[in-house]
Amino acid sequence: MNTSKLLSGLLVSAAMSVAPITAWAESDLMARAKASFAPIPAPTAATGTDKAMINLGKSLYFDPRLSESHNISCNNCHQIGLGGVDMLPTSIGHNWQKGGRNAPTVLNARYNTAQFWDGRAADLKEQAVGPIQNPIEMAISADHAVAMLNGIPGYAPMFAAAFPDEAAPITLANIGSAIAAFETTLVTPDAPFDRYLRGDEGALNDREKKGLALFLDTGCAACHSGVNVGGGMYAPFGVVEKPGADFLPPADKGRFQVTRTTSDEYVFKVPTLRNIELTPPYFHTGKSWDLKQAIGVMATSQLGRELNESQVATIEAFLLTLTGNQPQVTYPILPPSTVDTPRPE
Repeated sequence: MNTSKLLSGLLVSAAMSVAPITAWAESDLMARAKASFAPIPAPTAATGTDKAMINLGKSLYFDPRLSESHNISCNNCHQIGLGGVDMLPTSIGHNWQKGGRNAPTVLNARYNTAQFWDGRAADLKEQAVGPIQNPIEMAISADHAVAMLNGIPGYAPMFAAAFPDEAAPITLANIGSAIAAFETTLVTPDAPFDRYLRGDEGALNDREKKGLALFLDTGCAACHSGVNVGGGMYAPFGVVEKPGADFLPPADKGRFQVTRTTSDEYVFKVPTLRNIELTPPYFHTGKSWDLKQAIGVMATSQLGRELNESQVATIEAFLLTLTGNQPQVTYPILPPSTVDTPRPE
């Protein structure tokens, strides 16, 4: 038997059995992993204007007065203490309206190629101002948002520190820039898988390594790769077999609604798998609360593979190693309103 056949056999065995992986097979598995993934970089401390921008963005992220009702903040739908999501199938917005898609996690969003399920925002700056103006979400106009912040005296020095070269820094664009700056700090480094990618063989146990091998061998890493284990490309949902209407409702054509290109029908941004155990329900519909179910649906729909219960559980064991250190964020004391601050509507 030649080396490639022996290696293939060992990897299949690793995915199916409970026997330990041999040392040389472990070395090869780590090399394969490093070729497909990258660890989250260690955060660095901000200084000067960057620190002022982040501090401003943090306050804006948590401030519900950026909504028409004064009752909804960015954190409502992207709760930092809940893995960056709200754990609802679709978020509840202005006047109890429900959004059309599941809220993606804000954690590690800086590493996505674009934002939203359909990629309609090129970056975090553009994404941050979208929900503020969306009539279903925060439902405040750009003019009202700017007037609101101008009517809260405590925000004036914060904007001046973050944008020192601007005479009138309270603008919608600067609101987006500041919120985006804060969101770039919401990363989850030092997951067991990050330590493994940095060379620590002991960071994953045998079962988790078998899950990694099966994840690679099954073809999951064709889409879920890179530093975010996803988030770097678009893909049609249902490459091999269309899932049921619960998971792929016919009316939501995904990226087609942005590009109007026929080939983009039912194409969505591939989501990150980082912290996946913390972010149910799954898919853009938020219709799956069971990670094992989601793994099975993806294997069938995207890869044409029918995984048995043992294989699904083994992949799940690997996915749980993607949970990193969660951001430790202190809730900010927000600048107070005054009698002249615009009222909620």
